[in-house]
Amino acid sequence: VQLQASGGGLVQPGGSMALSCPASGSIFSIGTMAWYRQAPEKQRELVASISDGGSTSYADAVKGRFTISRDNDKPTTYLQMNGLKAEDTAIYYCYAVIRERRWGNWQIYWGKGTQVTVSS
Repeated sequence: VQLQASGGGLVQPGGSMALSCPASGSIFSIGTMAWYRQAPEKQRELVASISDGGSTSYADAVKGRFTISRDNDKPTTYLQMNGLKAEDTAIYYCYAVIRERRWGNWQIYWGKGTQVTVSS
C-alpha cells in the first residue's frame, strides 16, 4: 500500500493551494484519512482528519480556511487550503488507516511529504 501526496509548492500569503493523496495497492477498506504537517524545528501536528463516514475535524489554526475531503472510489483524500499564511509553511503528510484484507488488521500508512511554502 502506498500514499502519494502531491500539490505542494510556493504560494503567496492569502493564496490557495490544493493537496491530494491517492492510496494505491492492496486495499480492502480505508478508515480515517488525515493530513499532518511539520514545520522546521517543530513537531508534526494534525491539520485535519476525515472519517470513513465523512465526519471532519480541524486544528484550530486552520478552521475556516482549510477543507478536507475524500473520494472513496478513487480512493483519495484532498486538502483545500485557502487564506494561506506564512505560518502554514511546512511539509504536509497524508495519513490513512487501511485494512488490506477483509479479516486483516488495520494498519497506519504515511505518505511522503509535500512541501508547502507561503511567502511573498
